[in-house]
Parts: sequence; C-alpha cells; structure tokens
Amino acid sequence: MRKIISLICLLLPTLACADQLQIRPEIRRDAPDRYIVVKGDTLWDISGKFFSDPWKWPHIWGLNKDTIKDPHWIYPGDTINLDRTSGTLRIGEGDTGKPGVAGVTSVTGVERGISDSGERGRIISLSPKVHDEPSTHDAIPSIPAKIIGPFLSQPLVIEEDALQDAPAMIGAREGRVVLGAFDIGFATGLTSDKGDKWQIYRPGKKFIDPETDEVLGIEAVYLGNAEVKEFAEVSTVGITYSLQEIYKGDLLFASSSDATGPYLPRAPETSISARVISVYGGVSQAGQNAAIVLNKGARDGLEVGHVLALYHKGEVVKVKGKHFYNWDKAYTLPDERYGLVFVFRVFNKVAYALVMQTKLPVQLLDRAQTP
Repeated sequence: MRKIISLICLLLPTLACADQLQIRPEIRRDAPDRYIVVKGDTLWDISGKFFSDPWKWPHIWGLNKDTIKDPHWIYPGDTINLDRTSGTLRIGEGDTGKPGVAGVTSVTGVERGISDSGERGRIISLSPKVHDEPSTHDAIPSIPAKIIGPFLSQPLVIEEDALQDAPAMIGAREGRVVLGAFDIGFATGLTSDKGDKWQIYRPGKKFIDPETDEVLGIEAVYLGNAEVKEFAEVSTVGITYSLQEIYKGDLLFASSSDATGPYLPRAPETSISARVISVYGGVSQAGQNAAIVLNKGARDGLEVGHVLALYHKGEVVKVKGKHFYNWDKAYTLPDERYGLVFVFRVFNKVAYALVMQTKLPVQLLDRAQTP
C-alpha cells in the first residue's frame, strides 16, 4: 500500500508583504501543477522547481523556525501540489496523516440515537486498528546529506594554540615509519574521559584573513581513525581506518558526535560579509555541491543553516577613444551575484559552506554576504 503523509501549509504573508515568495515566471507557463518526489530529491531542490528563492522553503511549506524546530518529512512517491493562488506547496490530496511510527488506536464506542422522525439511529462500533506509517529514515533531507556527512564527523579546523597540547603519534613496533589500517601504534596525551575512539589528522595550511591578516585557524587534514587498546602514559592504539599514510608526529582528535540532521535554511539576522578563503580539496575554484571555507565564524554571528549570496568582484575596464568623453579612464563594473551557499559547520573564526547554486566557478576571495 502506498504510504503518503500530508503536510498542511500555512498561508504566506499577504501579497503586499515585501518578503513575499514569488513564483518563478517560467513556472506559471510551463511547469506542471504536480511533482512526484523521487529518491535523491531534497527540499531545496523541490522548492527550486517552483520558486525563485528555494532556500526559503521553510516558509513555502508553512514552517516557522521559532515554533517548529524540525521540518515535516517528505517521502519518495509523495505528490507535491502547487497552489498557484496562494503560492504554497502541499502534499497529497486531502490526506491529513502525519509521519511517525506504527501504532495502535484503541478507541471503541457505540453511537445510538433517535432521529426527529422517531426512527432509531444506526449503531456504529469502533475497534482497535493498526496505523502503519512510513519511517523517518526514508524521508528526503533538506540538503544533500551524503555530501556534507564526512565534514560533520571529521576535525576540520584547529586553533593555533591547541596544537601544543594535542595527543600525538610517537611511533610503532619494529621501528616502522608508516602506519595504515589494522596496524598498531603508540601515542601520548590520550585520556580515557574522551572515550576510546579517536581520529588522526595532520596540521595543514593556515587560514589567513585576507582583510586583517589574522590567523583564523589551521586546516586539519584527516588521515584516519584509531581505537585505544590500552590507556597509559604511552597509550597503545589500533588503526581502524586509514585514508592516508600515518606518520610519527601526526595528531589525534576525539571523535566528533556531530550528526547530519534536518536543517532550516535562513538568512542571517544581521548583515554579514565574508570572503572565500579556501576550497576544500586544495583547488582554486569550486562548483555546485563543493565545500568552501569562509573567513567568518561564530564570533561574527554565523550559524548553521545560514544562507549567503555569492558575489564576484566586478572587473576593472579601461576605455580610450574618440567616442569616450574621459579618455584613458578606468571603470569598475558592478559586483555580480551568481550563486548561493549554505553554512553547515561553524567554528569560532571560520565556517564551512556548501555551494548550492552557482552560475560561475566560485573563486578565492569572492564575497559571500547576507542575501
């Protein structure tokens, strides 16, 4: 039996509201009134099929981040209906069920009555009934969870002063220099209060603020995972997973408990202007679904879920010739907005963001600001 949940949307603000969500002009002409959700869809993607601002899907679906913390679940096979009059989306046709787990409704009763004409009313008996509803594990995510998942469970940025006291690998048996999966090594500085699961990393490049020259942090190059076999001044560890070769001097970080979950995209409450200071993977340009590093973090007001608009600095052009009044004059073209990024992990001085939309390659020093 096909299982469909229904999500009832609240009405959007009146048409006079300045922040009204606009249906894309091409949607009015060509788009179907219905869309069938398929595996791999995200709330962002579906909203983008209908609206010019897909990152505002919490409003499109009638969510309020102040009262509803988690989004309603949508499942592959659900039918999305566009109400062109109110500019809202809804699921199904008249079904008012909500997502959850299988349960039992234990309601019994008898209805008796006598009509005005004196006839005895019919008897209705209610008995227990099992309601089978889809698991939330099959729901589509807000944004591509598989892409950002590794970033949530791995160390990414280290404060410069944290390097001095970080646990470190000091060697292996038989004088081995390189360690890999299933090898045994030795480390100092490990404490049992942080558990026996650790991650191994190597300090990478420094993140430097291009505007102030401040050191914002040091990139952590993830190498693999380790499990402590015995805690001591020199602890014995087993390498359970190796992404790169592990050497003496590599550092250890307690495994993160962060996990992917539902995200509510929203604009920052304040005006934030950040610069792209790094592209994950050591390249100089990024495309859609790539992770970038911004030179702003929690201390600047950035939070997980914030959406920022990408701008490319306008080129400087020089003009010369008889058709120009000011010969040999340089003009700076306006900055060009070309995409959107979604902040998914925030540190004190920097933040990681996922490129959700882009018409141009994202380049270092491009600007990301409150849309």
